[in-house]
Formats: sequence, structure tokens, C-alpha cells
Amino acid sequence: MSNVVNDTKIPNNVDLSSDKRLQRALEAWQPNFLSWWNDMGPFGFQQDDVFLRTAISVTSEGWANFDYVKMPDYRWGIFLADPVKDRTIGFGDQMGEPVWQQVPGEHRNALRRIIVTQGDTEPASVEQQRMLGHSCPSVYDLRNLFQVNVEEGRHLWAMVYLLHTYFGRDGREEAEALLERRSGDPDKPRILGAFNEPCTDWLSFFMFTFFTDRDGKFQLLALAESAFDPLSRTTRFMLTEEAHHMFVGETGVLRIVERTAQQMAEHKIEHPDQVRKLGLIDLPTMQKYLNLWYTLSLDLFGGEISSNAASYFATGLKGRAKEDQFEDHKALDTSYAMQVVKEGRLVNEDVPLRNAMNEVLRDAYVEDCQRGVDKWNRAIAAHGIDFKLTLPNRRFHRHIGIYSGLHADPEGNLISKDQFEAKRDAWLPSEADKSYVKSLMQKPIYDPKQMANWISAPKQGIKGRPVDFEYVRHEA
Repeated sequence: MSNVVNDTKIPNNVDLSSDKRLQRALEAWQPNFLSWWNDMGPFGFQQDDVFLRTAISVTSEGWANFDYVKMPDYRWGIFLADPVKDRTIGFGDQMGEPVWQQVPGEHRNALRRIIVTQGDTEPASVEQQRMLGHSCPSVYDLRNLFQVNVEEGRHLWAMVYLLHTYFGRDGREEAEALLERRSGDPDKPRILGAFNEPCTDWLSFFMFTFFTDRDGKFQLLALAESAFDPLSRTTRFMLTEEAHHMFVGETGVLRIVERTAQQMAEHKIEHPDQVRKLGLIDLPTMQKYLNLWYTLSLDLFGGEISSNAASYFATGLKGRAKEDQFEDHKALDTSYAMQVVKEGRLVNEDVPLRNAMNEVLRDAYVEDCQRGVDKWNRAIAAHGIDFKLTLPNRRFHRHIGIYSGLHADPEGNLISKDQFEAKRDAWLPSEADKSYVKSLMQKPIYDPKQMANWISAPKQGIKGRPVDFEYVRHEA
């Protein structure tokens, strides 16, 4: 079992002190990170005591410590899951061979690209969410926001460690660039589209942490299979922290749904306008936000037919989520049935399976999303409300892959651009919808015993504390 050192400038279990050059490089990067955090992290809360969990171990028991900490003092560390003895490559052309402890020269550029892209998402989401504390629905939610933020910061550290350790000067330059790009900046945007989308209200935040962080889960699961063992071990531990982010999203949306459905039943309300008069978020508006963040997140998996995906699989760089569950780990002689567009019509086509690996990962993601949506719908039905939230067809509102540049309705039927634009506000949040949702969140709730009107209280608090615990000590 790896030895965790927590009493150094950079907590770690990678024996950082044995490589003085690497240690100095990372300690030189640390002030730049803290400068970025203070500039682009949660605005207005840096001196508050927040009840946060901090990773202190990689064991399943007692891996994190909960206590009050000011966010700039958070102990961002470098943690890799313990190595698997005699681990071999589990898929692709080199299946069965020993995994790599160093970067093979022929895969250097591809691996760097994978690590940089993953690393870029982590600070991006912090930047997207930096103003949300000023409209929080409760202190409980405020603490969860900050927990997500600091862990995204730690995930950035995880990728920066790999860049510094295995990619020399190129890696150091990439690590600096991760702090220079900005979410939504027209000149230096973040790499992936969903991470440049504004996330300025709490309905968006909950949808983001449900859908977009769930994409992160599946990307990490695929990278956990990598033949590059340091990347596999890094992402395996990141998954431990990622679970809470998705919990925040799933339960956040559930609490909004429950509050609206309960009030609709109590007041015998059917029309969305009547729901809004009660200061609640109506279910059709929730569907529009779902449509937006789900489709933006679908794009994060990349093109449905991808030579890069085929190459990553063949060379062992990136597998499928939970590769062990598949029978054929080479995927040489099988195909994937897919609908493609030819001459304006949808036609069935068999695509070589390796070229469809992005779609295989997207399939698992869609199935996982559906489980959460089913839970939301059960809450609606429990109050006798005749409404169902649905995942739109994966051809709807796409900007990456074979459906980009096309227009489809939420059922997946191909339509003209004019038809799409005419219905856009019925399918995606309109400016009026965004203004209404923001209007509910003008006054933050900093009293631990209060909860915003538009959301239900959670079933339980964090780490055995009550829901009305003082999770953030903030002077309003």
C-alpha cells in the first residue's frame, strides 16, 4: 500500500521528495495555481470557514477528513490509487503485455493530448461556477458547491502531476497553459464547448453536475483502463471524488422536482404559469434545461465515427468503461450498428467497432443518465402529476459528430433550420426562461435554518451533521 505524506507543501503518495527536480517544479507551479484560484475560484468566499472533506489517503476506509478550512488553505494533493500487481494491458493490439510505467515515444503526443484535455475541464468548471455562491438556496448547497470546486482543483493537480512527471518541458508548458485559458473567453477559451457555456444559476449547476460531471465519470472510467499505468491509477482515485459531484446534481434536481410537484398537487395546479406565480420552477422549464445540458454533454464524447477513438483503443491508451464486462477485448472483427445521415435521410450503417468506441461509451452514459431521470419521474408521479421528464434523442441539438450541422427535434426527426429556430424556445431555455429562473435566485440564503422556496430540503446532511448545520461560516 502506498505511503501518503500529508505534512509537506504538497500532500502526496508518489514519493515526491525522492525527485527533487520534480518537487521543485511542482512547488514553483503551486503559487501560480493559488493565484488562479484566488482570481477565478469562488468569488467572495475565500476567507470563510467551509466544512469540507480533504483527501488524506487512498484506502477505501477513512480516505478523507472532514473539517472547517478556508478554501485557499485547502490541502490539494497528488494521490494515485495503489498499483495492481502484475497488471497487464486489458484490450487492443497489445493485450496481455505489461502496462507501461513510462510514456512510449510513439504515444507521447496522443497521451499528452488526452491528459491536457481532461485537465482543462477541471479549472473550467470552477470558473463557470465562481459567482453561484451569491445566489445559493441554502448553506448546505453552498458547501456542496465549494466541495465540488476544491475537488475539481485537486483533479487539476492530478493531471498537472502527470504532465510535469512524464512530459518534460512540453508538460510544464501545458501545465502553465491550463491556468491561462478561461471559460467563455473569446480569445483563450477552454478546449471543450460545454465548459465555455455560462453556468450562472443553480438549476444549471445541478444539471451540469448531473450530466456534465457524469460525462467526466465515463471518461475517467475509460482512462482507468489505460495501458499507461500512472494515468490509470490517477483516474481510479479521481472517481472516488467524482461520485459526490454527481450526487449533488442528481439530488439537487430531485429536490427541485419534488418541491414543484408537491406544490402542484397541494394547490391543484396544472399550468406552468400558475406554478411560476408560486415562485417555483415549472416542469417544462426543467425539461428545457435538461435538453440543453444533456446535449452539450453528449458532445463531450466526440464524434460517433472516430479514427482517434479507434487508434486510442488499438494502442491501449483508452478503453471502454469497465472493459472487463466485454467478451471481445480486441474488437477487430465486429461492427456497431449506427444511424447515419446520407442525402438528408437516416440510413443504417455498420461501423467497425473500434471506430465506434466513442458511441459505445456514450451508450453507457445515456443508460446511466436514464436511471437518474427515472428517479426524478418517480418523484413527480408520487404526487399524482401527469408529466415526465425525458432525455431527447441524441441527434437533437448536437455540435460535434455526424449530427452536427443538422437539425432535429427532440424525438430525433430531421427538420429544417427554419423549423428548428421556430421551435427553439419550446425546446431550449429562452431568454425569458433564464431571466425567470435567475429572478428566483436574487437573494442568497446564508441562514443555516432556511431554505429557498423553490427547492426542498435534502433528506439528510453531510457526514452525520444535520441539514441545518453551519456548513459555511459566512458573514453576509
